[in-house]
Amino acid sequence: MSKYWNNRTKKTIPYIPGEQPKDRKIIKLNTNENPYPPSPKVIKAIQKAANDRLRLYPDPECIEFRKAVAARYGVKIEQVFAGNGSDEILGFAFGGFFESGTQARPILFPDITYSFYPVYANLWDIPYRTIPLREDFSIDCEDYKAPCGGVVFPNPNAPTGMSVPLAGILELAKYLEEQEKILIVDEAYIAFGSANQSAVSHIEKFPNLLTVHTLSKSESLAGLRTGFAIGNEVLIEGLCRIRDSFNSYTLDRLAIAGASAALADTRYYNEINNRVINTKERVAQVLRGLDFQVLPSSANFLFIKPPTGNGKEFFAALREKGILVRYFSKDRTADFLRVSIGTDEDMDKFLKSCKEILGTQ
Repeated sequence: MSKYWNNRTKKTIPYIPGEQPKDRKIIKLNTNENPYPPSPKVIKAIQKAANDRLRLYPDPECIEFRKAVAARYGVKIEQVFAGNGSDEILGFAFGGFFESGTQARPILFPDITYSFYPVYANLWDIPYRTIPLREDFSIDCEDYKAPCGGVVFPNPNAPTGMSVPLAGILELAKYLEEQEKILIVDEAYIAFGSANQSAVSHIEKFPNLLTVHTLSKSESLAGLRTGFAIGNEVLIEGLCRIRDSFNSYTLDRLAIAGASAALADTRYYNEINNRVINTKERVAQVLRGLDFQVLPSSANFLFIKPPTGNGKEFFAALREKGILVRYFSKDRTADFLRVSIGTDEDMDKFLKSCKEILGTQ
């Protein structure tokens, strides 16, 4: 604590990102990065943009990038918002669409979900209420049909990886529209499940529906920090108002060039993401054979419970073997580990380590 901090800073408990080890010998399966490199076209676009025009500010409206998003998803450019990763966009959305103060109705999100949501709510002084996941760790949209200040959740959910049926999302959007409240669906991992589960194609029907996306996972661009949201033009204008109250230049010239090239190279990314999906299914099958509990995953990670029943000890044992996964210490998740899907070679080493820890090899 510092005497120079205001009350907001003193009360803030910041989000803690996954560990970024400096030791290159570590097999890093803890932050859901794509194990494959970005498209060669992305690298070429960035290299081309690295010229003397870097002395000039980038386009604050990110027209090139938003056009690429619009073309990829079949929407209008006015329905696209660009930001410095989906985390920034979510922060803007919390500030732009949810009411602050003790008199406001609480927003709703799952009790086990992306841990940035309560951080944003506290930062913006937004009251919130968590809705328990069902016993099988699924999200039931019926549980969110209650008077509230709005709803936000990921599809697929994190850290469970379980998808939310689109029909339930649309019914919830309809319910919230009648309450004049927003539904934010965080689709960070949608590319690793069924594309039919995306809510993007329904934004015309539901003006209160906002989908949020990142290029960190499916486009292998975690280091470039780019994301976007798709929704009704009025929602996009609201995000712009919040953004321009902080920083009008959220994407730099290199990010705009690289991200635009990535969205255009669907063939490359479909190939590597299908590879991730195939590896995930193979690893899940082996883990189940070792008596792990493995939740059904539509993401690029697995949420698993070791047969020993002690997630913390298994996390430590894997780390001793040079494999870093993610451990969440809350009550319902304390026995589980989240394992990002790496290359086949990385996952073979992970499985070998699991067998050694269990004494089966």
